[in-house]
Amino acid sequence: MAVAMPPIVHDPIPFGPQRVAETRAYAVRHYGLQRARLVAPRVIVEHMTENSSFRATFNTFAPDVADPELHELPATCSHFVIDQSGTIHQLVSLKWICRHTVGLNYTAIGIEHVGFSEDGVLGNRRMLRASLRLTRWLQSRFHIATRNVIGHNESLNSPYHHEDVARLRTQTHGDWPHRFMVRYRADL
Repeated sequence: MAVAMPPIVHDPIPFGPQRVAETRAYAVRHYGLQRARLVAPRVIVEHMTENSSFRATFNTFAPDVADPELHELPATCSHFVIDQSGTIHQLVSLKWICRHTVGLNYTAIGIEHVGFSEDGVLGNRRMLRASLRLTRWLQSRFHIATRNVIGHNESLNSPYHHEDVARLRTQTHGDWPHRFMVRYRADL
């Protein structure tokens, strides 16, 4: 059964020809793929922004500069950001790969939640409702199983995880660990 698309505010970050070319080069280095396009995504990754506003998140992703952690281009980004009011912002078209989760970017849609803690999302009814609506819609649109809706911290356990750069094969982040994702997936 098809799920209705939730209200989405389009707030695109710059994603012009240079960023597309950098994304293609990134996909070649990390996945052996000659494309910048996100083709048949199989994973949805939930993230925390570690800041307090949509604007701060936008300002992090908009400049195409090497990221401070891995020092690579293109800059990091996420397809969607959900702010604390429950507004869903789309930053990047679903036709492009975004750098949000090492080992999964080639097949994953990224959703950022504005805030500092998973409890803050799970305890904010508007934010959680928006997140679940967006995730359900994406699952329906791309036929993504609930088991493949993961927290960033669960990335290494995904059957889709693939990383050609040896030093990054075990790289992940602490946001949305399993104990929070068990509840989130149950709510889906």
